[in-house]
Amino acid sequence: MTDTVPQTGDATSGRRSPVTHVPLSKASLPALDPKLPPWPGGLETAGGVTLHVRRTPGSAEATVVYVHGLGGSSTNWTDLAMLLSPFANGVSVDLPGFGFSEPVRGFRFGLDEHADELAKFVEGLGGGPVHLVGNSMGGAVALLLAARRPDLVRTLTVISPAMPDRRPDPRRLSDPLMALAMLPLIGRGVRRRLAGLTPRERAAQVIKLCFADPDSFPEHRLDELAEEHSARARLRWANAAMTASTFGIFRAWFARGASSLWSVAPRVSMPSLVVWGTQDRVISVRHASRTANALRRGRLLVLPRTGHVAQMERPATVAKAILGMWERVDGNAW
Repeated sequence: MTDTVPQTGDATSGRRSPVTHVPLSKASLPALDPKLPPWPGGLETAGGVTLHVRRTPGSAEATVVYVHGLGGSSTNWTDLAMLLSPFANGVSVDLPGFGFSEPVRGFRFGLDEHADELAKFVEGLGGGPVHLVGNSMGGAVALLLAARRPDLVRTLTVISPAMPDRRPDPRRLSDPLMALAMLPLIGRGVRRRLAGLTPRERAAQVIKLCFADPDSFPEHRLDELAEEHSARARLRWANAAMTASTFGIFRAWFARGASSLWSVAPRVSMPSLVVWGTQDRVISVRHASRTANALRRGRLLVLPRTGHVAQMERPATVAKAILGMWERVDGNAW
């Protein structure tokens, strides 16, 4: 457990960071199957909350819960869940309004509401605290859950979490028109134009935004993503959930005082790993060191030539880092 991805300081400024970086595990991982389809899914109810879940059976007693980002779903974890399956049973959830989880009437889609629902679900799973892994919006949701319910979380991993990032940069959107679609007067026409995109065009835009090298995304994965977009387009609540969750993130980014995510992070007490790609166009890697430093027991892994979804672009490296943390936690060395 001595290999590390070199990172000597702030990811962009060159300033040295006090964060201790995580070594990668030497454990043998399963061979990555490039044609592996999404894990089977279905509705499950736990803690009074019903979510669509994809389970990855493992041979260990530990459980890892995966939480996707804005516009994502449980299929974002197919490869990583397979790689970690010998070490933990995987539970990939669709948050309310995403994937195939229908939200309950009156659900507000803020980060707080998502975290509360997920906490109920995780508690309802039983079996003790879980390893919690979240990406983007799911990273922020996981961070909130870990701060509020440390009894439910054994370790926390956040991959490009949606920490406050107020850059007015339209390149952060898969289509800059999405920003105009939110406006009250011209938004209707823009939304009609966006609605005219085919599911495959929408899927390609998402990958262009989230991958450092979009051409590396396999064609069969693009087909899977397009099929999922097509299926979600038929769900009456999907667009409303996406819009409301987007505004929920914006509200969280402008929260002040104890409600700010920067104030929440220091309340996370369990061993934590922060993973970020240097070419993340959605949430700037400039926030990587600050995020890891804010967590009481946080460590940082910054990956070169990687975008916003490191678990999809670099699943083996992310798996090695997560296992490295789990091993050191088990050995009381974190």
